[in-house]
Formats: sequence, C-alpha cells, structure tokens
Amino acid sequence: MKHIFQKGKNQNKPTLLLLHGTGGTEEDLLPLAKEIDPEANVLSVRGNISENGMPRFFKRLAEGVFDEEDLIYRTKELFEFLDEAAEKYDFDRENIIAVGYSNGANIAASLLFHHQDALSGAILHHPMVPRRGINLPDLTGKNIFIAAGINDPICPSQESEELKSLLENAGADVQLHWENRGHQLTMGEVAAAKKWYQTIKK
Repeated sequence: MKHIFQKGKNQNKPTLLLLHGTGGTEEDLLPLAKEIDPEANVLSVRGNISENGMPRFFKRLAEGVFDEEDLIYRTKELFEFLDEAAEKYDFDRENIIAVGYSNGANIAASLLFHHQDALSGAILHHPMVPRRGINLPDLTGKNIFIAAGINDPICPSQESEELKSLLENAGADVQLHWENRGHQLTMGEVAAAKKWYQTIKK
C-alpha cells in the first residue's frame, strides 16, 4: 500500500496510523499527527480503491452504503500491511493508534470490528458503523475517541451513538465528542482528540 513512514523521537510512544477521507492522500493528515503527538511514529496510508479518481479504503454501493464484501477484504489487506510495516520499520505492532477521518475512520472502525489485535486504540473523526449483525472481538483495554457533528448529513447522530454502544459492549473505553458542525474535520475536535490522547495510558 502506498504510504509515508516518519520515525518518531520517542519509541515508547504509539505509532499513529493515519487514514484519510474520500479523495484524500497519505499527505492529508500529517499536520494532525504533529498536533496530537509530535514525538510519535507516523504511518500514513493511501487507500487502494479509486472512486472516480478519488482514493478510498474500500468500495461503496452508494452514499453511506458500504460494499461489505470489499470492506472485509480491504480490512484484512490493511491488517496484513500493518504486520509487514511493523517488521519493516521496526515499531511496536501492539501499540498502534489509528487516526482516521470519514472513510479512513470507517476502515479503522472495521479493523476494530474484525481483528482483536489490529489496534491499541483509535481516534475516529466522523465514522459510521462499518458492519451490523456480527460479533465483535473482545476490545477490553482499547481506548477509542469518536468525534461527531450534530448536523452531519452523512453520519447522523444516532450512527455515532450506535457505534459507541457497539464498541463499549465489546469492552472498549469510548469517549464521544460532539461538535455543533457538519461532516468537516474541525480544529475543535482535533483539540479534544489531543486532550483525550494525553490522558490515555501510553
């Protein structure tokens, strides 16, 4: 997978896995990583799917309707890439925190839904529920931050609440942060994510 790896100053810190939104690239969220933790490793990945020339992490059938078969396949592909990247760049595979926006947040949530050991935690900006009707792995000890917009036309508030509930029922510790905005990534939610990150056990 096309990606950027930046070695951090403190190898005891998590590796931040950056996952862009639809039409983004592996460059998009680099400033976000510096804001959250300038000392951490950064692994920023570009989605392998192209939708009308716009990079994505998995296919969709329509706005808000995921191609479930492709989602499962691409989630496994990303999971295996993380194994390879940890070996190649010599970082702790068991200490990866995903930072995803929109489509990137959805693939990060899918990693949590499908693989118990994929991530140690996640910052999810405007995610949706990746799949319904499946049993989640035991997510005890995972710290997850969800940023949501009260007026988000793509991801309604009940979607955010449902995702929080599903993750908590699997044992995760989830903080849901609301912004009085739409689907855009705001400085307010980035600041809230940074504050949350500083409180979780590294």
